[in-house]
Amino acid sequence: MNILAFETSCDETAVAVVRGGRHILSNAVLSQIDVHALYGGVVPELASRRHMEVVAALTGQAIAEAGLDRRDIGAVAVTHAPGLIGALLVGVGFAKGAAFALDKPLIPVHHIRGHIAANYIAHPELRPPFAALVASGGHTLLLDVRNYTEMTVLGSTRDDAAGEVFDKVARVLGLGYPGGAALDRLAAQAAPGAAGAFHLPRPRVEGNPYDMSFSGLKTAALSLLNSARMKNEEVDRAGLAAAFVGAVCDTLVSRTALALQNLGYETCVLAGGVAANTHLRRSLARSLPGALYMPPAALCGDNAAMIGAQAWYEYVSGASADMALNGYASGSLG
Repeated sequence: MNILAFETSCDETAVAVVRGGRHILSNAVLSQIDVHALYGGVVPELASRRHMEVVAALTGQAIAEAGLDRRDIGAVAVTHAPGLIGALLVGVGFAKGAAFALDKPLIPVHHIRGHIAANYIAHPELRPPFAALVASGGHTLLLDVRNYTEMTVLGSTRDDAAGEVFDKVARVLGLGYPGGAALDRLAAQAAPGAAGAFHLPRPRVEGNPYDMSFSGLKTAALSLLNSARMKNEEVDRAGLAAAFVGAVCDTLVSRTALALQNLGYETCVLAGGVAANTHLRRSLARSLPGALYMPPAALCGDNAAMIGAQAWYEYVSGASADMALNGYASGSLG
């Protein structure tokens, strides 16, 4: 089955055609980074408006690049939760129109499930069960993925997401928005041992051993920078970047290792925009036993191919929606 998939949960308009859950026929993504960089973050109304302006043309482009016409589409899939509600509604509305016009099934897909499914495209041999770490600008979750459509949240961040604190610290360091990739590059430039000069806290969270917290860590880094500026002192920016990235990754890796041990799984999956972070990839590969699967950088960020991949498994399990489908800013993985 060829699935026409839409992803508009934040500031990327994405349309793809995916065959059988594992094969990308086309994957068109239009980024809005230049628009939102002017404001230092995503402006929801601007994101929604841009989605409306480009989604129709991008759909035609995706179908053409797949070498298909409309008669070859077997189903339509769309991210329906979670995300920016205005942005989601553009994708949901357009997908409903496409499914109605083509007289094809409409398959709703949870955004987090889509990020995990990016690994099915990159690694055709991957099969559940496994533990999954999903880290992005809006989400940081540890999951028990029992099969393609049954998964449970083991733990999550209680405040800021990992990608969110990367962006905020990067902005104060003068790296612009989005700053996650720039912070990763700056950290790689640190001299050996430079990170050790900065004593940043490792958050301890009471209760659920899988839960995380990054707000205090972010505040500690920002306070250090602000204090140095008030005293007119120079800060080793690369060293601080390395210390901060290391502290975030330590938290993510330790929770993931604990989940693997307690679940008894031999396979771990990394997904989400922060999955592109080179320090995190190396730390997980070095620290975790068993097999580690990670998507290529092109599939770490928001894209519609991952939605089309997960949609196949949702469809096989019997999931579909009618024209009453709505978008939701938050939503359970169940």
